[in-house]
Amino acid sequence: MTNYNTGADAANTAVRAYLTKVGEAYLKRTFNTASGKGKADWEHIRDVIFQKKCAYCNRSDVTLEIEHLIMFNRKEYGLHHPGNIVPSCKKCNKRGRDGEGKYFTWKEQLQEICNDSGAGSEYNSRKKKILEHMKNEKYPNLTNKEKHAIGVVASKLYNDIKGLVDGSIELYNTLDQAFVKDANKDI
Repeated sequence: MTNYNTGADAANTAVRAYLTKVGEAYLKRTFNTASGKGKADWEHIRDVIFQKKCAYCNRSDVTLEIEHLIMFNRKEYGLHHPGNIVPSCKKCNKRGRDGEGKYFTWKEQLQEICNDSGAGSEYNSRKKKILEHMKNEKYPNLTNKEKHAIGVVASKLYNDIKGLVDGSIELYNTLDQAFVKDANKDI
């Protein structure tokens, strides 16, 4: 749970909702990983495909959570789709960054984790397993035009929502000044 909420938080939530709907459009059904078929899909991916192990470090003695391989945000356009999720431990689910502050791709993240854990020789087999999973789950291979269209909508949505939240405080201050503070003067 967030301790401090900003307009950017609301905007990011809206973008994730949008990317969920785009993913569902490609999937041609809902994909709620908390209930129903979506939950069954997630449990199958976690328990059967990845055998209750983190897709990155291969550990089974950790709590596993959903990791979006292609990041689920307005810059990477990762869709909420069975082919884009794998089980990950909390540590591996925190993406590293390169020297310029850009988040690693999932392949770079996997390489870093394999190298850091001394399992560098496991990189190719783990990568192959993830790529097979993406293919088997029919994760859409988005064209550059599709990515661009998704990105344009996601950026507009982000900017609009953030602007609405940020602008709301200005409206509140104006109303507070005009009605609340003026009303208190009369008391």
